[in-house]
Amino acid sequence: MLHQSATGISFDFDPVGGCIRNFTVSDSGQSITPLHIAPWVTSGETLDAGTALHLTRLAGDFFCAPFGQTADGSPLHGWPANGTWAVQPGPGLRALLDHPVSGAGLVKQLVLRDGHPFIYQRHIFTGGTGLLPVANHAMVSLPDGGLLRFSPKRWFETAATPPEADALRGRSALAYPARSTDPRRFPRAAGGTVDLTVYPFGPAHEDFVVGVEAPGHTLGWTAITRPATRDLYLSLRHAQKLPMTMLWHSNGGRDYPPWSGRHRGCLGVEEGAALPMLGIGAAEVPDPLTAVGQNAGLALRPDQVAEVRHMIGAVAWPSAEPVASVIASGDSLHITGEGGAQRQVPFDPAFLADS
Repeated sequence: MLHQSATGISFDFDPVGGCIRNFTVSDSGQSITPLHIAPWVTSGETLDAGTALHLTRLAGDFFCAPFGQTADGSPLHGWPANGTWAVQPGPGLRALLDHPVSGAGLVKQLVLRDGHPFIYQRHIFTGGTGLLPVANHAMVSLPDGGLLRFSPKRWFETAATPPEADALRGRSALAYPARSTDPRRFPRAAGGTVDLTVYPFGPAHEDFVVGVEAPGHTLGWTAITRPATRDLYLSLRHAQKLPMTMLWHSNGGRDYPPWSGRHRGCLGVEEGAALPMLGIGAAEVPDPLTAVGQNAGLALRPDQVAEVRHMIGAVAWPSAEPVASVIASGDSLHITGEGGAQRQVPFDPAFLADS
C-alpha cells in the first residue's frame, strides 16, 4: 500500500488492482471513511483459485475498462481492475498499468489538494482502437442505510438480465429490463414499485440500475447522505462525457461463495460511459446517449490521447437530510439540503471542464 495525504484528506493506493482504500476526510471534527470493504478482505481469507483479482480484493474504488465486460484475456472489468500498476514520478500519485487496454497504454493519476475534500482522478489512454465502455467503481459503505440524490436524469433503467436470476444462487428485486422516469417508482419484478432514492429498498437483494443523465448541463453529481454518521459522499464528473450513474445494490442477495449472504450494506456508485450496460437503450437506434451528444463509451484512436476524469469526496453533513442541489461557483462547491442545510467546500472547476 502507498499512503497519500494532504491537509484534511488521505488514502492508501494498492498497486495490485489499482484500488483506492482507506479513503478518509477530516472535516468539522469528524473523521469520515465512506468507502466499503468486503468481509472476506477484512478477514484475510483465501478465495478459490481462479477468482478474479478485483473480487478477491473488493474494496474502495477502482477503475474498469471495459466496464462490466472482458477484453484482451482479462477477467471481468478489464485489466485496470485486475492488473498491476507501476508507480512513476508524479505529480500526485502516477501509475502505469502493466497491460494494454484495447491496444492503449493506460496511466492513472490521483491528486490531493490541501483543504479539498476530493480525490481528483485521471485515467489517461494513449493509442488504442474502438469504443471502450469505462467507469469508476466506487463502493459506498451503507450498513445503516442512505439517501440518494442525483443531478438531473432522463430516466433510470435496468440491464437486460438480472444479476441473480437463479433462486438457488440468490435474488434480484427489480424488473429486467425496465425503465422509469421517476426513481421513486421503479418497477419491481414481483409487481409494484420500489424507491431507488432510499438504500436499501429490500431485505436481501442484488440489483443493478442505471441513471441516464439529462442533456444541457455540465456538472454531474451523485450525493449519498449517511444519516447514521451524519456525513455525505459525493461523486462528481462531466455530465455529458460520463452520462451514466450505475448503481450496484449489493445487500445480501448472493448466497454462494465468497458472497454467502454476508455482503451487505454496499452501494456501488459507478460513474461512466458504458452503453452495453443498458437493457433497453442499448438496442435503440440511434442509441439514447449518442442521439443527444453524450458519450456511449470512450473513443480510442491510434496515436491519440483520451482520458476519463472523476472526483470522489466526503464532507460532514450534520443535518443528515437528502441533498437538493450541488452547484459549482468559482472555486467552491455549494451543497444545499432539502431541508435548507448548506455547505461550501473548495473545488477546482477546471478539472472536470478540461476533461
